[in-house]
Amino acid sequence: MSNRQKPTSRPSFRSQAVHNTLALPCVAESAWQLDDESCLPWLQSHWLANQPMKIVGAGSNLILPPILTGPTILMALKGITVIEETTHDILVNVAAGESWHDWVQQSLKAGWFGLENLALIPGTVGASPVQNIGAYGVEVGQLIEHVNVWDFSCGQTKALTTDDCQFAYRDSLFKKPEGQALLILSVSFRLRKKAAWQPTLDYPDLKPLSQAALLDGFVVSPQAVFDQVVAVRRLKLPDPASIPNAGSFFKNPLVSAEHCDRLRQRYPGLVAYPQTDGRAKLAAGWMIEQCGWKGRQLGDVGVHERQALVLVNLGNAQARDLLALAEVIGADVLERFGVALEIEPICWA
Repeated sequence: MSNRQKPTSRPSFRSQAVHNTLALPCVAESAWQLDDESCLPWLQSHWLANQPMKIVGAGSNLILPPILTGPTILMALKGITVIEETTHDILVNVAAGESWHDWVQQSLKAGWFGLENLALIPGTVGASPVQNIGAYGVEVGQLIEHVNVWDFSCGQTKALTTDDCQFAYRDSLFKKPEGQALLILSVSFRLRKKAAWQPTLDYPDLKPLSQAALLDGFVVSPQAVFDQVVAVRRLKLPDPASIPNAGSFFKNPLVSAEHCDRLRQRYPGLVAYPQTDGRAKLAAGWMIEQCGWKGRQLGDVGVHERQALVLVNLGNAQARDLLALAEVIGADVLERFGVALEIEPICWA
């Protein structure tokens, strides 16, 4: 065996179209596919502090421009490893390039529970903490123990705790300027075994399960929760493979309890969810529908006919078309309800 030092590995270079579920035309000027952590020192040597790298997983939560300037990393790290296990729970490390829904399915099959409410969310595991993805009463930050990153500012790997990650509603450290030098490599999840698992059934779409448990003696299992979530999402949300979209385009806004009460007096059907901090989370889709946008089109973009939170690409749309539609919708909601909407996908356009 040679004693010569192994040369620094480098990722494969590509100048190519960037896949995204909105089907927006986009070509990256400089893109590298990362499928081996041994390539990190090479990437470190090419990192520019004034031009941070853009990280793309499945492209399911991105608004992309026609030309994506600067360095781009196409995340392709794979692997699932059990770190530790007790009689009640298990700590599992999952590489950033793994498919999110595939991981949820695998955890369920292995008897590791807690992710069922987050089934069928498109994207990769590495993207999940960025957005602090959530659905049906569960946010991923509740189940994460560490997010393992490469810090370009110092050229080292770090394990960030949930406090370090600054998780909030559809927000985290990774969306803030101080997190732009961090590349997520893997995520460590603390999941429950069946004896310690409790279902989260607070959202209306999951109430049939809790009612069945009360009235019929039905035993709510993790698989039952998973199946219900998948059925509801397939009923309400369009498949990006058939109708290009990025899922929920707007965040559900948080308002004061007083603002919510004033709105409820004017709109008795207002959909709102009380929060532990005393505020209320309003259903953005309900407000958009009340403004008459559900099912409407504006050129090559439109609002989905079944879910007003979802904007869709109807043909040859570009980022500017989606953003123009979002601006008009936001203006209507602000005028009618006094509530400012914020788009959910990350916008690089």
